[in-house]
Amino acid sequence: MGIFGKEKPENKPAQPSAGQAQSSVDVQGRTIRNSNAMSSAALLHNEAKAVKPAYMDDLPKMVNDTNFSDLYVTPDKKSYIWSGKSNSGLKVGKFIDIQEFINAIEEKYDGKTSSYSLIYKGRNYRIERTIALEGEQFCARKMPTEIPDIEKLGFPVGIYRQLVSLAPKSGLILFAGATGTGKSTSIASLLKKYLQTEGGYAFTIEDPIEMPLDGVYQTVNGDLGLCKQTTPPDGVWEEGIKSALRSKPRYIYLGEIRSAEAAVELLRAATSGHLVLSTIHANNVGDAVTAVAKYAASGGISEEMAFEMMANGFLACIHQNLVGSPKKLQVESLFANPDINAGCQVRAMMRTGKLNLATIMESQRTKLEKGVPLFELY
Repeated sequence: MGIFGKEKPENKPAQPSAGQAQSSVDVQGRTIRNSNAMSSAALLHNEAKAVKPAYMDDLPKMVNDTNFSDLYVTPDKKSYIWSGKSNSGLKVGKFIDIQEFINAIEEKYDGKTSSYSLIYKGRNYRIERTIALEGEQFCARKMPTEIPDIEKLGFPVGIYRQLVSLAPKSGLILFAGATGTGKSTSIASLLKKYLQTEGGYAFTIEDPIEMPLDGVYQTVNGDLGLCKQTTPPDGVWEEGIKSALRSKPRYIYLGEIRSAEAAVELLRAATSGHLVLSTIHANNVGDAVTAVAKYAASGGISEEMAFEMMANGFLACIHQNLVGSPKKLQVESLFANPDINAGCQVRAMMRTGKLNLATIMESQRTKLEKGVPLFELY
């Protein structure tokens, strides 16, 4: 799906007015954004054309016409979706074409790959197949039809501005969190922003391909951005990164760090002049950074070298979560000085391998909320 057309001048995130939801801070100092929850569920909800009476939700609909993020199909062919009443509660799905949808899921399975994409009546789904006690079951995640603008996702203004400012830099930007917390949506939106403001060539390695990033972008000054989405050759992620480097991209997006060898190649790319974006499952920022370094250390390099490469290549890590009902975005962040030659507490600490980041992150959070630059002008 290509995107072509002039980008309007950058719209800064609107400040909330009286009566609108605002940001708050929890007891651990993490920013909670009470506006748009950044998730596929929230994006899909916005596709609704008009407000419908409550009883309409109980009437069977076509799968594509129902607002949900994930649809679970059990071995007995029953389907379940989020109820919307609590943080995790489910309800039985009522669909006119559910059997046709299940048939399409089963027919698309190639007998080998448990994660795959399905285009069902023009709508893209990410399918995860697993084996339960009573047989095979599926989780079908409905993917948005377009990538949202990052300024509309509900990020705190300071974090949004800092992320956007990294467009011309090189290094690694990590998005961390549990499954279903919007990491892929965030990265796709950020990469879209970079292509629309800086232009250049973006190479993605994803399995399966999720967001519709592929296409041509036009910047305000008339330059072009180009994105090509790929899958790892024969499922080997590190080969995908090597292929990307041979294509001389400005940006590399690795869907997820899944192997030690991929972690090593990712760090090499981040320290060789590319802007690299990726996701990892982690409980917090510190765990995410440590996980990447530990991954790399088990891929043929020493742990000391892994943390050194991490320190040299690191730009930012965003940990995000969705809490409550309705979902609210909870964010914590860590940034390093983009000038690799300048002094930086974050990089210095990473070189030691002992990530006591709480004080640094609290200081950065305060500066971002006050609109104070994190580092000297660069």
